[in-house]
Amino acid sequence: MDELTQLATHVGLILKEKNLLLATAESCTGGGVAQAITEISGSSLWFECGFITYSNASKTELLDVSPALIAQHGAVSEEIAAVMAEGALSNCEAHVALSTTGIAGPLGAVPGKPVGTVCFAWTMNGKTHTERLIFNGDRRSVREQAVIHSIKGLVHFLK
Repeated sequence: MDELTQLATHVGLILKEKNLLLATAESCTGGGVAQAITEISGSSLWFECGFITYSNASKTELLDVSPALIAQHGAVSEEIAAVMAEGALSNCEAHVALSTTGIAGPLGAVPGKPVGTVCFAWTMNGKTHTERLIFNGDRRSVREQAVIHSIKGLVHFLK
């Protein structure tokens, strides 16, 4: 069993044990987190839904991210990741949510945000934790690392 399958299985057991439903709000990972989660048999017991909000307009429309906040911080920021996760919770029946927003490359780098920059958020019960990491590698590698980190982060957040 590969690392991603092990992580998704582990987080599923935690969510099921705590009787929690998960939602995902993904930009740079393009649904990769939701795909990893739903690869696990029985995930319908603990996975509610996933939002793939690649454009800024979809972040606003589906997750209630303010265009002014995007203009202030940029779509790739911990502030936007937090609002994305919180917006996912407010637009579905889940109890916990995670989000990813980043620059997978090879294009998209801006000053202070190189290719590989990914911001994450995890939220539940009014508590939100965010992180910003910079991954090395090509587009595929950055996205894979971001998916793995988001699920690892969820495991830690739930403990």
